[in-house]
Amino acid sequence: MNDIGQTPLLKDLLGPVAMARIAAAGEQASPRFDARRYHAGLGADFPALSIMERVRRIGDALHAALPLPYDDAVGVVCAMGPLVERGFQAIGLAEYVARHGLDHVGLSMTALADLTRYGSSEFAVRPFLIRHPDQALSFMRGCAADKDDHVRRLASEGTRPRLPWAPRIPALTDDPALAASILETLKADPSPYVRKSVANHLNDITYRHPDWALDRMERWAGDHAHTGWIIRHALRSLIKAGHPRALALVGAAGTVAVEVTAFTVAPTILRLGDRLRIAVELLSTAARAQRLVVDYRIHYARPGGKVSGKVFKLKTVDLAPGARERLEISQVIRDFSTRRHHPGAHRVELIVNGATRAEGSFDLSA
Repeated sequence: MNDIGQTPLLKDLLGPVAMARIAAAGEQASPRFDARRYHAGLGADFPALSIMERVRRIGDALHAALPLPYDDAVGVVCAMGPLVERGFQAIGLAEYVARHGLDHVGLSMTALADLTRYGSSEFAVRPFLIRHPDQALSFMRGCAADKDDHVRRLASEGTRPRLPWAPRIPALTDDPALAASILETLKADPSPYVRKSVANHLNDITYRHPDWALDRMERWAGDHAHTGWIIRHALRSLIKAGHPRALALVGAAGTVAVEVTAFTVAPTILRLGDRLRIAVELLSTAARAQRLVVDYRIHYARPGGKVSGKVFKLKTVDLAPGARERLEISQVIRDFSTRRHHPGAHRVELIVNGATRAEGSFDLSA
């Protein structure tokens, strides 16, 4: 049985211990680093800030702690990279470059490529792509050929049209061809870390330019096993929407001959913290083998009688003629950073190759 868990809140990753570690890294990297000014720059309201607000505040606090010419200060920040904890602490270092190095494009982009090895500079490159698009894109295209997979990933992730928690870049949103050479370079990358970014980049493109993305992936189909993985992951939004060309690319095109012999949503009454279980049994009525992409959509209750649907992946199965397949999944119904639950009726749809084949429901009590 599959089990969908919960994404934890992130802001505590940049709590007091992390702030002390960044200060210690600054003092170790340079005697010119002023830890007192750094802590003062974080501000008394720091605990109330969100994760990305904390990242930005760290960037400004580092600026306060390093009253040096930018060429010297950025060298200190880069020297801090190996001394902090990988992840959001290093993202805070990269944010210093984004907020205080926009007038030093070449030096700053080189620093971001260095710092991305310790966390990710995907957010910090965005201001450069907005203000200096030609220089920044040229640098990113070079990053796509780097020997370090973190730097290669930066090329794809930093240019994503819909990068979460990041500002949109109108040029890249309007014209995906601007980053096409990056995707071509990375379409069979040996690193899963890079391939996932390429797939997410392409999935972003499908929201506004589905035909552009599909044309490219159709040309790629069959090139390499790594490319095949990218295509399957990149098509997820179009497949959930039942897009015929996307379904054809994963071998799930055509009329589906299948009977839903059982579809269970249980329990029918839940409270926050309870576990929802969904079970389905499928029977092939086709005379040939067929590929089924099975998903489910929960229509979440919202205030004022409104609803909001979200599609979840269940499984892709190859069903022989007359064969049966039983699928089960469960998830805990609880609030987390990207979803708040509200009492009321929640409809659940079973989706097979983009079409609704069965429905159930549960009530969430107050």
